[in-house]
Amino acid sequence: MYNEILKIGPVTIHGYGLMIGIGILCALFFGLRLARKKGLDADEIYNITILCAVSGFACAKLLYCIVEWKVFISDPLAVLGSDGFVVYGGIIGATLIAGLYCRIKKLAFFRYFDVVLPSVAIAQGFGRIGCFLAGCCYGKETDSFIGVTFHNSDYAPNGVPLYPTQLFSSAGCFIMAAILFLYSRKERKPGSAGSLYLIMYSIGRSIIEFFRNDYRGEIGILSTSQFISIFILIIGVILFIMSQKGSFIRKTQDTH
Repeated sequence: MYNEILKIGPVTIHGYGLMIGIGILCALFFGLRLARKKGLDADEIYNITILCAVSGFACAKLLYCIVEWKVFISDPLAVLGSDGFVVYGGIIGATLIAGLYCRIKKLAFFRYFDVVLPSVAIAQGFGRIGCFLAGCCYGKETDSFIGVTFHNSDYAPNGVPLYPTQLFSSAGCFIMAAILFLYSRKERKPGSAGSLYLIMYSIGRSIIEFFRNDYRGEIGILSTSQFISIFILIIGVILFIMSQKGSFIRKTQDTH
């Protein structure tokens, strides 16, 4: 909607990139505060956050290439150079890379998992505001009073009222982050907060998909994200049950 925030000579500050940057900084800020309360190494939070940001973008683009495989095969540079990403690719890829990093560094993964994922929800909240400014991830046409009309979007249909699904997603992510940080104020078993993130995000994402109208790939009657959400929800529930049983408590003391 207002993607070009500021122009200084040849330099243009875009709303999407600005919101992503703000989101990462806020996620780092709140993640560090929570980490200090949990007695975790602040330096490792920096490292994991940067690692997750880089690997998350790369894996989100990778899954987008898979979803758009026909276009990718015919014109790889067009897909790689586009603004398309699939968030689930970033979440899955970043989690796996962070897990590998913690294994190499001999860190208690699920303790950091419980700090990083609530922080990720904050970054996603700002990121979805960026989507709204850019006009991507748009909703279906609506006659409702909450409809938003784009006029200069390169992505959303212009001149027709649409559900502001980007703002729905943003609000959901911020609410989810608040719930997770409040939940984490008390001492919880390792893996609890992170698994709750997976549960809440998968449910929320599945619901939002019914209101979105941009092409996101499909598997049967489900969008790609709804299909992935089924497995993320199952994983989240299993991890939460295991966490309550103390399955992720390290047998040896972790000094990190």
